[in-house]
Amino acid sequence: MRVSARVFGVVQGVGFRFWTMGKADELALKGVVRNLDDGSVSIEAEGPEQQVQKLLDWLRSENAPGRVERVEESISAADGSFRDFRAR
Repeated sequence: MRVSARVFGVVQGVGFRFWTMGKADELALKGVVRNLDDGSVSIEAEGPEQQVQKLLDWLRSENAPGRVERVEESISAADGSFRDFRAR
């Protein structure tokens, strides 16, 4: 399973990317997280459905760094294009 997500709110300059990378590593997900010019954060993650859902739950949790206002997501089939999880 693959999720493409955008996280909006106060999510840059607060360690959000590296926190996300740590959570993705805990879940053995592969993908990438990056800051976007509009102040949001983009996440592409692949792995088992249950693990991907846990990541989405964490992104929406009160424990996430900064202040998450909303998370937009789209789900698709994994294509195996990632070898690990990285922050860019």
